[in-house]
Amino acid sequence: MSAPRRRSGQGAPLVLLHGVGLDHTLWDDLVPLLEPDFEVLRYDLLGHGAAPGLTGEARVQDFIAQLDAELDRAGWQRASVLGYSMGGLIAGAYAAARPQRVERLVLLSTVFQRTPEEARAVTARLTAAATQDVGAAAAISLQRWFTPEFLATRPQRVAAIGQRLVRNDRASFLAAYRLFAQGDPILAQAAPDIACPTLAMTGEQDVGSTARMTRGLARALPDGRARVVEGQRHMLPVEAPAVVASALQAFLLPKTAESPA
Repeated sequence: MSAPRRRSGQGAPLVLLHGVGLDHTLWDDLVPLLEPDFEVLRYDLLGHGAAPGLTGEARVQDFIAQLDAELDRAGWQRASVLGYSMGGLIAGAYAAARPQRVERLVLLSTVFQRTPEEARAVTARLTAAATQDVGAAAAISLQRWFTPEFLATRPQRVAAIGQRLVRNDRASFLAAYRLFAQGDPILAQAAPDIACPTLAMTGEQDVGSTARMTRGLARALPDGRARVVEGQRHMLPVEAPAVVASALQAFLLPKTAESPA
């Protein structure tokens, strides 16, 4: 079992929160591109990887408390926070609850205001996850998350993520997935109180965290902006790490004044 957290790089403090069913190794492709400019902290969310399991109902307040503890452990009073997918729900809720601790916020491939059809679809996936063979369920997720080109050209990386899904503790995974599936109110309630500058970003072909959601989320925030990456699906940190790194550098790093002529 891997360590539940990793810290690397130098520069501005940046925390990365992964999605449901994954762990901190989701960021293996992106972090090397960030380390020259950021001190990056990534850790396993409750119920994932080597973190403590979830018992009973998963509550966003528990993940907020976990992020508080991780920032304290790192000795950081304040940091920028990036949340991916379910991690975006946690990051947004955290920014609203702890404005003094969040410098800037990035909501990557994050759901917002699902349509009734989209809500029914994710509820159906939650129901299936409770009974489906874990290997079959993981294969379906991977097909949704990755583009056909990446599935064909990077089968080992895809397989590694599939193995992470298969190894999940079933009870913890279902508790976290239920929070994700039923979590539409989280960002809807948090958005007006997220005062820090925020970037919402997703893939053009992401059917779960759609371009419509990302643009709507940016509009709902006091200081939000949206970016949609052409030709990409859900796994932006894995398929397009250079694009994500460039966006983070442009958004998170302080702008230097131009030198006089």
